[in-house]
Amino acid sequence: MKKWQYRIRAEWGVHAREAVKLVREVKKYKSRIFVKGNGKCAEASDVMELMELDLKCGQTAELILEGEDEEAALAGMKEYWEGNL
Repeated sequence: MKKWQYRIRAEWGVHAREAVKLVREVKKYKSRIFVKGNGKCAEASDVMELMELDLKCGQTAELILEGEDEEAALAGMKEYWEGNL
């Protein structure tokens, strides 16, 4: 299991469009990826669960990755989050 924390920098936070893009990225990996924030945990492959986290600019999200390609998934998620969120 790998964990990583990230402070949201995008002024709009994780809104619908960004959640859809994030799900597309997550589906590239075999590992299960979860996002924790605002006291909730969401499966990162589920748009509605991501939206329910209501992550805003300045808040911290924690990613939890479990699976056979968790190293690659973590590297990909870091790159995606840092470049888009």
